Amino acid sequence: MGALAEQARAFTHITYTYGASVAYIAMLYAGLIAFRPDIQDGDNRVEDLPFSKLYDEYDFIIVGGGSAGSVVASRLSENANWTVLLLEAGGEEFILTELPLMYPSLQLTPLDWQFKTEPSDKFCLSQNKRCNWPRGKVIGGSSVLNAMLYVRGNRADYDRWEQLGNEGWSYEEVLPYFKKSEDMRIANLQNSPYHGTGGYLTIEELRYQSAITKTLLDAGQELGYKVIDVNGESQIGFTKTHGTLRNGLRCSTAKGFLRPVKNRPNLHISLFSHATKILVNNGSKTAEGVVFQKHEGRSKTVKARKEIILSAGSVKTPQLLMLSGIGPENHLRRKGIEVVHHSPGVGQNLQDHVAIGGVTFLFDSPPTTKPTGAGIVLPRLFTLKTYYSFINDHTGPVYSLPFCEVMAFINSKYNDNSSWPDIQLIIATAGDNDDGGLFNRKTNGLTDAAYAKVFDPILYKDAYTVVPLLLRPQSVGRIELKDKNPRSKPLIYPNYYDNPHDMKVLIEGAKVAYSLSRTNAMKLYNTSFHTIPFPGCEQHAILSDEYWECQARQYTLTIYHPVGTSKMGPDDDPDAVVDPQLRVRGISKLRVIDASIMPKIVSGNTNAPTIMIAEKGSDLIKYDWMPPSLKKSKKPRKNKMKPKIRRH
Repeated sequence: MGALAEQARAFTHITYTYGASVAYIAMLYAGLIAFRPDIQDGDNRVEDLPFSKLYDEYDFIIVGGGSAGSVVASRLSENANWTVLLLEAGGEEFILTELPLMYPSLQLTPLDWQFKTEPSDKFCLSQNKRCNWPRGKVIGGSSVLNAMLYVRGNRADYDRWEQLGNEGWSYEEVLPYFKKSEDMRIANLQNSPYHGTGGYLTIEELRYQSAITKTLLDAGQELGYKVIDVNGESQIGFTKTHGTLRNGLRCSTAKGFLRPVKNRPNLHISLFSHATKILVNNGSKTAEGVVFQKHEGRSKTVKARKEIILSAGSVKTPQLLMLSGIGPENHLRRKGIEVVHHSPGVGQNLQDHVAIGGVTFLFDSPPTTKPTGAGIVLPRLFTLKTYYSFINDHTGPVYSLPFCEVMAFINSKYNDNSSWPDIQLIIATAGDNDDGGLFNRKTNGLTDAAYAKVFDPILYKDAYTVVPLLLRPQSVGRIELKDKNPRSKPLIYPNYYDNPHDMKVLIEGAKVAYSLSRTNAMKLYNTSFHTIPFPGCEQHAILSDEYWECQARQYTLTIYHPVGTSKMGPDDDPDAVVDPQLRVRGISKLRVIDASIMPKIVSGNTNAPTIMIAEKGSDLIKYDWMPPSLKKSKKPRKNKMKPKIRRH
C-alpha cells in the first residue's frame, strides 16, 4: 500500500500543477483563431480530395506524405504531363503545431502514430521499460512533430555511404540537394557556399532566445570549442539552433513543399488514407497498385502506370513491404503472409540516436533577467504580457524552443577521427521540472513515481538540461510484424546499449556536460548539478561512470531518428533492400524514398538528410522516365559547381 499511496500522491500533485498551463494553451488556441489569420493560412492549407474524385490510375503513387513524401509529390508534379497521387494516413496540420514552444504537446495525440518499443530490461527502465517512439501521422509527417532542428550531419557520413558501394551519394554529390531545398534566412550564411536561398524550406534562428543562451555558448568556448555553422566546413563546435522555421514559426515539409503547389491539377492528395498493401504481379515481379482505406472505412485500389514510391518512414515502410510479401521469407511465413520476394534486410539494420535524459543543472537567474528569468519556466512565461506580445507584436517566448537553444558536436576519447564527432550535446534552457510534468514527463513516458522522486523537489526552479546523444551507435535493432493485420503496430526492437561501446561514449558525453557547468562563464548563474538520483541508481556515487550508466538505462531518450530499415546498398550486399537509385531489389516499378534507406545513420538530426534524400530521389525518378534522346545530356553526375571545401 505504501508504494501505491506514493504513486497516487505523485499523480495527484503532477495533475494539480497542470491547471494554469493548460488554461494558457487554451487561451493561445483561442487567440490563434481570433487574431492570427497569418498562422491559420486557411487559403493555402492542403485539402483532402474526396473519395469520389480519386482516379483509378495515376502515373505515380506516393505512400506517405511526411518529411520525404511531401517533397517527392511536389517535385514529381512539376511535370504537368504526370499524374501524381499522394496518400497520407493522417490529416491536416493543427494550428498549434506552428508554435515552437508547443512542440512536445503534439506527441501522444492523433497526429502521432504513438509507437512504443518492446519491453526491455536494458533501457527505459523508469519509463515502464518501453520507450515512446513518436512518428508523424499527419501531412508533413514527423516534420510537424519534431523540434525543427536543421542539421545535415558530417561529410564523412555521406562519403562512407559511397564507400559502402552507393555510387552517387558522396558528400559532394548530395550537397547540391541540401542547397536546392534551402531558403537560408540567417543573414551571415546567405552567401556561404554551403547554403542555398530561394528553396521551399526556410531556415532561421529562433525568434526568441533565453538570456542564458549566450552564456552557454561562452562556456563552450571556454572548453575550447568555437561557435560555428555546424552545417558548414566543419561540424566540431557549438552553435545556436538553426531551425526549419518561417517567420519564427514551424516550416514543415507540408507547409514548405505542398501548400505552394496544392492547386496543381495533376497532383491529388488523399488524407486519412491508410495504405494496407502494395499489389505485386507475382509472375513479372512488378508493383502494380496500392490498396488503401479512407477514414470513412471505404477501401480502394489504385494502379500506377509508372512507379509506386514508399515514403512511409523507417517504421511504416518496412511494415508495408512485409505486409505486401517483400521481406525475410521465414518471418513472413510465420505471420501467414505469402512470400512475393525474399528480401532479408527488410526491417533489419535499425539505427537510432539514443541519449541520456534528465541531466539537469540548477541555476539562479540574475535580477536583470526578471520577470521572465534567464531560462524557460512555464508558469513564469504564461502571462498576459507574453500572450499579448505573441498576438499583437509577433514576438515573445511562444516563439522559443526550450528543448534546444544551443547544441554542440564534440569528440569522446574513443573517437579516432577528430573531424567526425561521435557525441552531440543538445542543450535545453529548461529542465523536466520547469513544465510541471505537462510535456516532457508525458511525452518521454517517465512514470509518475520517478518524476515525483527526481523532479518534484525542484518543481519550477530555474534549470537547464544537457542531453548527451550518441551519434554513431554500434548497436543495431530491427522491426518485425506483430501479425498480418495492417492496423496492428509493428514490433520495435531498438537494442539500445547492446554494444558496450555505445554506453562508454555516452558516459563521456555526460562528463563533458558536467564540465560545461563548472566553467567560469556558468558561475554567473551559480550553476549546480541536480543530485537526486533516479530510482535504482541510489547505490552509485553521483557523477561516477556507474551512476551515468544507471541514469542512461533508467531515463533513456530517443531523439526520434530511426533509420536504416530498408537499407541502400550495392548488388553484392545481400541485405540491401534498395539499390543506389532507391529501386527495391527484385521488384520493378517500386522505390523507397525516406530515412529507411540510410545504410548508416548520419552524425546529426535526420530531418534535413531525409529531405535531401527526397530531393535526390525525385531527380533519379525524373531521369529514369526521361525520353532516351534527352538522357545523355541530363544524366545525373557529380556536382561541377562544388565549392572549394577542405577535406577533413
